[in-house]
Amino acid sequence: MTVTAGTTGRNGAGGHRGAEQIGHTETGPRPLPPLGAQRTVPDLDLADRTLPNGLRVIAVARRTVPTVELRLRIPFAGAEPTHPARAEMVASALLTGTAGRSRVEIDDELANIGGELAAGVDPERLLVSGSALAGGLPALLDVLADLLVAPAYPDGDFDRERERLVERIAVARSQPRTVAREALQRRRYGDHPASREMPLAEDVAAVASTDARELHRAAVLPAGSTLVLVGDVEPERAIATVADKLAAWAPSGTAAELPPLPTLTGRDLLLVDRPGSVQSQLRLSAAAVPRTDPSYPAVQLANLVLGGYFSSRLVENIREDKGYTYSASSYLEFTPSGATLLVETDVATDVTAAALLETRYELARLSAVPPTDAEVESARRYAIGSLLISLDSQPGLAATLAALAGVGLDAQWLRAHPARLEAVTPEQVARAAAEFFTPTAFTGVVVGDASAVGSGLRALGGVELP
Repeated sequence: MTVTAGTTGRNGAGGHRGAEQIGHTETGPRPLPPLGAQRTVPDLDLADRTLPNGLRVIAVARRTVPTVELRLRIPFAGAEPTHPARAEMVASALLTGTAGRSRVEIDDELANIGGELAAGVDPERLLVSGSALAGGLPALLDVLADLLVAPAYPDGDFDRERERLVERIAVARSQPRTVAREALQRRRYGDHPASREMPLAEDVAAVASTDARELHRAAVLPAGSTLVLVGDVEPERAIATVADKLAAWAPSGTAAELPPLPTLTGRDLLLVDRPGSVQSQLRLSAAAVPRTDPSYPAVQLANLVLGGYFSSRLVENIREDKGYTYSASSYLEFTPSGATLLVETDVATDVTAAALLETRYELARLSAVPPTDAEVESARRYAIGSLLISLDSQPGLAATLAALAGVGLDAQWLRAHPARLEAVTPEQVARAAAEFFTPTAFTGVVVGDASAVGSGLRALGGVELP
């Protein structure tokens, strides 16, 4: 038997060394090599044009693989109570056929170019996403144009999609996380359309194919919408191809943006009774600032210190130290009109009050005890590194550019953001924490068995009981 050089160690010839042994030398711990230079967001070879029909097209050359990613964002808000049901059916049945193509023919054409298309919807927008081999972009746009201009919503396929959607809604509404999300949205936004993220099953069951066709004609509009292409393309040529293929998509009107959200102010949490639940869902939320605000980079880093990644205070406290939960996190949610902070965790029923106490403690500690220089620097490295990783792939870059376009930002903002993060001082992070992370700035919900958790929450205070 041949022994490879370096396999002998303190534990004897031929043995395997553990991590601790590998990390040490005869004179002490092995020093870590210095960190390499931080990468920056590369210059993007892109073109950005608004077509005669009002559609904005952003095309980016990213030639890592011979494919192209597509993201079409169409603002799709509606104030009517039944709008979410009709919108979900537009998204669910969009790919079931057109006036000139059956569902099978659409699938076959996409398969021939290594392509796919999918559609989803939320209170803000209808999103059509897809990909194909780069040479198949014209064919992909042909299919997309047909879906936009001449959707059929054929009765048989439509009925089957509606039945499946009703079943999915029923299953989702049995899940505690869905219950918590819906309760939080109502607590934050009342009857605003943003609170209706999932339609009622009975409303979906009442949607006919004619309703979907009518909504499609009225709301699937190019003006105000954005199409992003990222891949092995020449940007100007790609936009010219889009202009040619989508020329027939030219109805009048402008896609409907979500109305501004109500101002979020701090108030007591609401206990939502879920009898028999063995877990409680804690959801706390406060107003934040959009990406365009000068203080946004500091708020972003303060959020990371609190609970935005695994090496955060919240994780260290209620997961690692107390063992109350498997997952605790905080993050920023963005809308076209602003942003909010969200803190969430799921805990066992018997530690609900204790977990809420520790969550409030960490909020108060962040606002009263400034993050250390080491905490800020760790959060900074994570923020920049995760951004760069998200942009390495074609899908990641396409999704990021589409999301930024939805809030009025572009690739220049993206490229400059690492420098903004680098410029943030610990003092600025401390000021952001004191302004936005105080416990009294938050509202939200606790979803759990009121008979089991009510007394503890009553003693803790700041919770409205049923």
